[in-house]
Amino acid sequence: QVQLVESGGGLVQAGGSLRLSCAASRSSSSLNAMGWYRQAPGKQREFVAAIASSGSTNYADSVKGRFTCSRDNAKNTVYLQLNSLKPDDTAVYYCWVLTRGGANYWGQGTQVTVSS
Repeated sequence: QVQLVESGGGLVQAGGSLRLSCAASRSSSSLNAMGWYRQAPGKQREFVAAIASSGSTNYADSVKGRFTCSRDNAKNTVYLQLNSLKPDDTAVYYCWVLTRGGANYWGQGTQVTVSS
C-alpha cells in the first residue's frame, strides 16, 4: 500500500504558475514511475505527465513546454510545475504512482482553478 499526500493547488489567473507536490509513504526507489493525471468537470481523467525511476519524462501534448514533472527521491516526492496556465487547465489534479510490482495508486486530488 502506498499513501500519497498532495499539496499546492489553488486559484490563479491565466498566465500564472503553480507548483504541485505529492509525497509518497513508500521509498520512491520502490516506485517505477510517478506522475500526474487531471480530471475536469464532465470529462474523463486524463494523463498529464510522468517521470520514470530513470528520470525520463513524458508529457501530454496539451502541456508540453508549459508543465515540468520532477522527483526528489530523497523526499519520496514528485512535483508538477505548472507555468503559463490557461483556463482549460482547470481541473482536479491527481498524483499517481506505479510500483515495481505493477500496482497503481492515486492521491486524493488537488483543485487547480485558472481564471480568465
